[in-house]
Amino acid sequence: MALIKENELIPETLLEVAKKMVVAARTAPKARGLSTLETAILTGRDIQDLARCMHEIGEAENNKIFLRDARNVGESADVVVLLGTSVKALGLAVCGFCGFRDCAHKNEYPEVPCSFNTGDLGIALGSAVAVAMDHRVDNRIMYTLGYAARKLGILGEDVRVIYGVPLSASSKNPFFDRK
Repeated sequence: MALIKENELIPETLLEVAKKMVVAARTAPKARGLSTLETAILTGRDIQDLARCMHEIGEAENNKIFLRDARNVGESADVVVLLGTSVKALGLAVCGFCGFRDCAHKNEYPEVPCSFNTGDLGIALGSAVAVAMDHRVDNRIMYTLGYAARKLGILGEDVRVIYGVPLSASSKNPFFDRK
């Protein structure tokens, strides 16, 4: 019989949940069956680097939200899942959801996201956090994590919209503490 203590079990379990979250995001429905989704899992020092970047953004922009989230993530996240999308029109002849008449016209403005890219990202995020919730893992979708990840280039230059989901297993979800 093996004795497995909680402090040994939780980190590996959170990493396994994060892997399942990435798979759920990948298999979530995508417009036209085309994926612009990119993902990554961060642990240890990479989380601290991300939290430090969030703190620097908060200081530079005098933004309390970034400072609060940097503290929450730096102190409490054991794993962070990043999900992002590149900006790529799907080549539809009739759409206009992005504000342009068609994808060809939208492509003249490469910084403007395709509505389907961001919609697909939202569906993927929902699938990912559903996995976390199914495993009773503390989590929260944070744009501040994604903003810092984009600044650091973690998912690559083409990935323009990113969200992060910190994970923890504690008596109270630390990502909903709002001081």
